[in-house]
Amino acid sequence: MKNIPIVIVLVVFGFISCAQKKNVVPAGELDIQSMIQPIPATAKFINDTSYIWCGTLVKSHIDLKYHLFYSRWPRKYGMSAWVTSSEVAHAVSDSPFGPFQFKDVTLPHRGAEYWDGMYTHNPTVHFFNGKYYLYYAGNFGDGKITSPQLNWTHRNNQRIGVAIADDPNGPWKRFDQPIIDISQDTSAHDAQMVANPSVTQMPDGRFLMVYKAVARKKPQPFGGPVVHLTAIADKPDGPFVKQNKPIFTAENVDFPAEDPFVWYQDNCYYAIVKDMKGAFTSAGRSLVLFYSPDGLDWKLAKHPLVSTLNIKMADGSIKKLEALERPQLFFENGKLVALLCAVNETQGHSYNVQIPLKQP
Repeated sequence: MKNIPIVIVLVVFGFISCAQKKNVVPAGELDIQSMIQPIPATAKFINDTSYIWCGTLVKSHIDLKYHLFYSRWPRKYGMSAWVTSSEVAHAVSDSPFGPFQFKDVTLPHRGAEYWDGMYTHNPTVHFFNGKYYLYYAGNFGDGKITSPQLNWTHRNNQRIGVAIADDPNGPWKRFDQPIIDISQDTSAHDAQMVANPSVTQMPDGRFLMVYKAVARKKPQPFGGPVVHLTAIADKPDGPFVKQNKPIFTAENVDFPAEDPFVWYQDNCYYAIVKDMKGAFTSAGRSLVLFYSPDGLDWKLAKHPLVSTLNIKMADGSIKKLEALERPQLFFENGKLVALLCAVNETQGHSYNVQIPLKQP
């Protein structure tokens, strides 16, 4: 009889340990596609007069509301005017699935004399060590809207920066220098431009950035190849030390992926990227999943396909898309809650969706 309490404790402890282990997905085996749920109508954030692109979400520890940061530019200028006219704006909701209401422009244009003075784009927001960090791409140039063609001067002047705030409602402090600039070595992987930053905290407390880079080895003005690189910093605002090793590459493909979102979960790093033309699965243009033990060496996950270009709405309708891009995940209390994406319907209009995710 004296051993019964010990046995009970061991049994209970064993049950808890097994339950905890069941919640840990083996490295590289996360299946995001199986978690995707139909999208409620409130989770479609659209505006009649502006293109909406990107979309990154954080819950405020101050007002307990959900804050969406996104890119927008006037629809009258055409889709390709993102490169000259985008600005990062801010909307608020009581739910991660909306409806969201516009509140203000977080990173407005501030003049061609600044590295980010003519355009802000690619926002991704994080709460680190009691402050909010909004990473983004910025540029400058002649300001000429050349849509439907890109303004290549603006495109090639893209650099990566961060704004910092104590409250997602602002004020946001911007800086006079980017945190990731192009390399001065003209043979470098990022000699032409950098954009699309994604950041996560590493288990040792440092910060890993994954970003898009364009070299100067291919014909201008596009340049290329287009690859992704990593950089590591001791603090969320840098300085970031470039690792200079391309990731998410595919043999004989100069532009296989873009739009990374990186995070750490279940003892490994994951990244969702846009597969440009089907370099990684047979699904063609899609969203795919990579994983890494250290954040520097990456492989396709066991379940690589995250989503095709079709999304399902809560009313049962299927939206066939021209683009499904800029994936961002929203976590709450350490759990995956939503996959945010920028979408463009065929013969339609661009907007952001917040896709519900069930727990694995």
